[in-house]
Amino acid sequence: MAARKTTKKSEVSPEEMLSYYRDMLLIRRFEEKAGQLYGMGLIGGFCHLYIGQEAVVVGLEAAAEEGDKRITSYRDHGHMLACGMDPKGVMAELTGREGGYSKGKGGSMHMFSKEKNFYGGHGIVGAQVPLGAGLAFADRYKENGRVTFTYFGDGAANQGQVYESFNMAALWKLPVIFVIENNQYAMGTAQKRSTSTDEIHKRGEPFGIPGEMVDGMDVIAVKEAGERAVAHCRKGDGPYILEIKTYRYRGHSMSDPAKYRTREEVQKMREERDPIEQVRAKLLSGKSITEDKLKEIDKEIKEIVNASAEFAKESPEPAVEELWTDIYATEIPQEVN
Repeated sequence: MAARKTTKKSEVSPEEMLSYYRDMLLIRRFEEKAGQLYGMGLIGGFCHLYIGQEAVVVGLEAAAEEGDKRITSYRDHGHMLACGMDPKGVMAELTGREGGYSKGKGGSMHMFSKEKNFYGGHGIVGAQVPLGAGLAFADRYKENGRVTFTYFGDGAANQGQVYESFNMAALWKLPVIFVIENNQYAMGTAQKRSTSTDEIHKRGEPFGIPGEMVDGMDVIAVKEAGERAVAHCRKGDGPYILEIKTYRYRGHSMSDPAKYRTREEVQKMREERDPIEQVRAKLLSGKSITEDKLKEIDKEIKEIVNASAEFAKESPEPAVEELWTDIYATEIPQEVN
């Protein structure tokens, strides 16, 4: 699931569409399995599933290039898979095993991959936003042409540190894309009851930051918006805001019964707007693939996910000595590359 370059919407090839379908389906099946393992007691602590929001991160990764960075909140498994992190390592970390990306010490909300330029999962609401601006500051300083995707939700958009970050990013023209994954309910409060405007992307206007609202259930619309934002940042024009209207099918976390909305509302979204089903329908209507082939792909994806679960179960728990590792830097670099 590495970053890829694609053509205009009218020229998206069947191969590209199929790759988006695979990527979104992997996230969906992985999250379903994670939910099962949580119910079995194999995943402890908090666990926030990405089911329903798959088109957001897959679309934006399609607009990214090698070396671009990403940082997000605690609803992070989909981001990890979309940037190419190994499902086995992700699942092992979820279950607190040694084979996980943070050696089983970070869990669902705190794992990282320097190799894939994934800088976390962060548990404190909105805390990753100034960190994302900091990553972009490093790239601005190095003049390397890289862009940072800084993800946060509609709930976090009401945090003060977000606007401090907007101000500094605009002042220093940082190459950061502020991605608001607006799933419309934050932790459980509807946007209209918690936010003074239904157009959060316009909150960057006082700082001179352009923004736009995007249909987050349409992977191609997300990819195209991502390309506009990336082009803006790479030209040196500073930050950009993407408010991506999406929808999570499950509760805020595994402990959330989601009684603040009706089953009918969720079901209507699943039937009419599901991001994976929309791509599936386009593939079939274009006769670029058969129903049987799509079933084969689903089987392949399930095998990958099941293998990740087995790897996690077989991986040992971290040794007690791991409590003392990766706490302090043992060496101070002599120079910054």
